[in-house]
Amino acid sequence: MNAVDLGIPLVRRSTDSSERPDTPELVDRFGRVATDLRVSLIDKCNLRCTYCMPAEGLPWLKRDEMLDTDEMIRLIRIAVEELGVTTVRFTGGEPLLRQDLVDVIAATSSLPSRPTTSLTTNGINLGGFAEKLVTAGLNRVNVSLDTLDRAVFKELTRRDRMQDVLDGLAAAKTMKLEPVKVNAVLMRGVNEHEAPDLLRYCIERGYQLRFIEQMPLDAQHEWDRGAMITADEILEMLSRDFTLTPDVAERGSAPAERWLVDGGPATVGVIASVTRPFCAACDRTRLTADGQLRSCLFSTTETDLRGPMREGATDAELIRLWQGEMWAKAAGHGMDSGEFAQPSRPMSAIGG
Repeated sequence: MNAVDLGIPLVRRSTDSSERPDTPELVDRFGRVATDLRVSLIDKCNLRCTYCMPAEGLPWLKRDEMLDTDEMIRLIRIAVEELGVTTVRFTGGEPLLRQDLVDVIAATSSLPSRPTTSLTTNGINLGGFAEKLVTAGLNRVNVSLDTLDRAVFKELTRRDRMQDVLDGLAAAKTMKLEPVKVNAVLMRGVNEHEAPDLLRYCIERGYQLRFIEQMPLDAQHEWDRGAMITADEILEMLSRDFTLTPDVAERGSAPAERWLVDGGPATVGVIASVTRPFCAACDRTRLTADGQLRSCLFSTTETDLRGPMREGATDAELIRLWQGEMWAKAAGHGMDSGEFAQPSRPMSAIGG
């Protein structure tokens, strides 16, 4: 058993592809195969969450810097039809701000291999989009909701829009974009006391709640590990109100560890990217809104597809670039090593 088997993050990265096996799949040097594509459709967001970006926002990508509709669909098609991708998740920024979102989803859902599709959103515009998303072929949604307190929501997001998020969740449930997953980040001294209430709210409405450890992906680079609410703390807080038992169902490459709540069938998940890294089982590959490939959420390097594509690259040439990026993937994010460096891009530009 080696460090990768144990989930211990290493940061070595090699671009030598001479030993890469002759397979179209997105394999890396540690035996992992990427089948889950995360597509960031836009870097803009209509919230200003304090743990993500400053109040004034960020310098957004210009229109000509972003992949257009045909370019985005082409790269998704290559990933699904040529490289073995089976699931596609659309992220942002806030993906519902992208005008051609429905067209991109419809084209993805219409591919012969028919990948499973999902969307990660802040939920503000979800109520008005849910029916269109279902018609386009979207399978399910993940919605961010860190609090049930309107005043706290306004403080955290700098916007008074909590009811819109709650309405969006209800619309997703009505339209059967299921499972409807809720993502929550707990912050010390702000909302950590709401953990049991959030879980109770989600169970009562049939949503699946997942708590996420706050990660070093803020634009301000002010993340402090000491201030982060850890997975152990989250579980301890929940255990005061609920009986939690480990879910014995196969986790596979899912980022969330799951627990049965009061014997089930309801579950709660914890995504502990910092304290319990799951790099050894990672099956993700990432495409940014401006056509950059990333092999890891915490990558400090990228491979450009937009430039070659606009210069006339063939599908075969783009495939080789994609395969090379994933072959060079590091064993892990290295957050516990002295070599870890926070990515220059924030979460809103990378995609969740």
